Parts: sequence; structure tokens; C-alpha cells
Amino acid sequence: MWDLDGELSELRAAGLERRSRALEPLDAVTLRTPDGNALLAFCSNDYLGLSHAPEVVAAFRAGVDRSGVGSGAAHLVTGHRPEHEALEAELADWLGCDRALLFSTGYMANLGVIAALLGRGDLVLQDRLNHASLLDAGLLSGARMQRYRHADAAHLADCMQRAARRRLVVTDGVFSMDGDVAPLVDLLETARGNEGVLMVDDAHGLGVLGDQGRGSLAEAGLGQCDVPLLVGTLGKAFGTAGAFVAGPDQWIELVLQKARTAIYTTASPPAVAAATRAALALIRDDDGRRQHLHALIRRFRDGADALGLRLMPSRTAIQPVVVGDAGAAVAASRALERRGLLVTAIRPPTVPRGSARLRITLSAAHGEAQVDRLLDGLAAIRPMLEAE
Repeated sequence: MWDLDGELSELRAAGLERRSRALEPLDAVTLRTPDGNALLAFCSNDYLGLSHAPEVVAAFRAGVDRSGVGSGAAHLVTGHRPEHEALEAELADWLGCDRALLFSTGYMANLGVIAALLGRGDLVLQDRLNHASLLDAGLLSGARMQRYRHADAAHLADCMQRAARRRLVVTDGVFSMDGDVAPLVDLLETARGNEGVLMVDDAHGLGVLGDQGRGSLAEAGLGQCDVPLLVGTLGKAFGTAGAFVAGPDQWIELVLQKARTAIYTTASPPAVAAATRAALALIRDDDGRRQHLHALIRRFRDGADALGLRLMPSRTAIQPVVVGDAGAAVAASRALERRGLLVTAIRPPTVPRGSARLRITLSAAHGEAQVDRLLDGLAAIRPMLEAE
């Protein structure tokens, strides 16, 4: 029997109910609520503020004028346009890879890549804090899935002792809820020492870390010879939408031939690809946004430390403030909103029980005064952030 009312009531009682609301962007970091209030947002993944960059917006408009608002078909039918082709080539060149393959979303990229490469008799090993799309992909692939302790290469080595036809180690480059960076060199050595291959989803690292914003792999000195499967999303630091996988030619060709989420879905609008090309040019050639973002990260962490807030060991744009109790995290988020600040409360099952938090994210579109305003708001609600 389906007790839908009961299940929904349980979610509400546990402080785990979620709701969406229509928020109108006034600029890259300011949103207007349905009742007309303007909120300064610290919960977007638009890390470089490129969603509103004039060059990116102009490229999108020109792309619409040139190609219309939709692709009309899957990539392998008639939906693959010159803008898609050019974007794939430019992404591959930027990352030092043979080839890149576009997907419509990051979720679809992870599902498609892992399911294309693994099946019964294989072993997929995943960090316990990997994004839901990676975990779902492992479960749906048909391979045996083993989760290792967060960022623990020694535990990964133990888990890799299971008999398997093929072994794939999968990790986020930057973890989306904690903001820490995976120990990629240690994971690579462990994977190689146990006849495994390493795949990295660098959704939150690309654009933010490494030379030219090439992400956590570049920062660690690794390339496609080390990590043949690099997944990136375009809806975060790029400010647009979509995703890709990049790597050696044969790996990407196999994914193209077998990934159902690439074969059986409509290609993204070519205008989005045009806008993404403009965003990539800014990411690659203009380091000013990254430098400003990292200065804001330091400013926030120094101020939060002075307030005695429970931060996590993150040097990225993701700066969680741990509260603990889900209800207390929601109450703190609402208190900040009354002060004109939008910071999302993250609760189980997105994060482990007892680790509910305010997931603060910074953007290059923020200014120093806005970060100081956030710190003032956190200081005002400081007692609410001490719940366990």
C-alpha cells in the first residue's frame, strides 16, 4: 500500500522536506524572490560569474540568431552542429586530451560513461562522498560496487583485492558538499598497483583550480596518460549548461559507441555550445577572475575563523559551515534570508546524518564588501550555528 501522505509527513517532521521556488536573477549574485525581496546569493555554482559575462551572453544571442533555440535531434542523427564540434575540439585542446565528447547534463555524462565501460564481472570502486550521479551510475552499470572511506587510498587498496575482470576507481576531483580536493596522485598509484583505471569527475574543480583553470588533475600534474576519463560539467564555472568527458581517442570512441545517455537524447542547443566556447576562452585566457575568487575565499575563511565557525578543510569556492542538526541548519538558513542573504541548508541524505550544514559558495562576481556582509550575517546568528 502506498502511504504517500505518511511518507511526506515523515519528511516534514524530520526537517527534510524540500521545495523549489522561482527566483529571478538580477545579476550574477543577486536574486529576486516571488514576493519582491532581493537576496544576495551565496549558494550558486557559478564560480566565475560567467553566466552573466557580456561576452558569453553575446555569444549565446548570436548562436540563437544563427542556429535557432534547439538542435532538434540527437548528436548521431542531425543534432551535432559546427558549434558542438568546435567546442569538443577546444575543450580537448585546453585539457591536453585527444578528444572530448559532449553530454546534455553532468548526471547523464556519469551514467553514460560508467555504464558504457562496465558490466557484470567488473568492479567499480567509489569514494563514499562521491556525487549521487556517480553512485547511481555504479549501481546501474551491473558491476559490483564497493565504496571506500573518503579520500582514503589505503582503504581503497584493501577494497581492490576483490576478484574482477576490470577495475574502475571513481572519484570527484572536488567534493561538492565538503569542498575538499581528492588525493589524486595517491588514488592513481593505488589504482595502477591493482590493475585499475582512475576516472575523475572534476565538476567543481574545472575553471577554479590549476593553470588556465584546467582543474584538479592539472593542479596535481596529471594528464590523460594517467587519468583516461575526465568528466566535466559546463553548468558551474562555465556558467552555461551541459557536460563532457575527455581523454584518449579510443576511450572516448568507446563511450560514444556505447553510452546510452549520449546516443538516445537530444543534443543541447548549439547556442549553448557557442556561449560555452566564449566562456572557455575567458577561463583559459583571463586569470583575473580566478585570482579574485581565491582572494575572496581567503577573506571568508579568515573572517569565519575569527568568528569560531566550524569550517571544513576546503580551499575551493565551496565553504561549508557545519551545523549538525538538520532543523537547526534550516533555521539558520531562514535567519540569514531575513537579513537578505541566501544560503542553502544541506541536509541528509545529501550529506551524512549529523552533518547538516550551510553550503556557502563564493563567486568571482562577489565583491569584498559582499563577503563582509555575509560574515556580519553569520556573526549575527552565531548562536544558531552551535547545534549538534
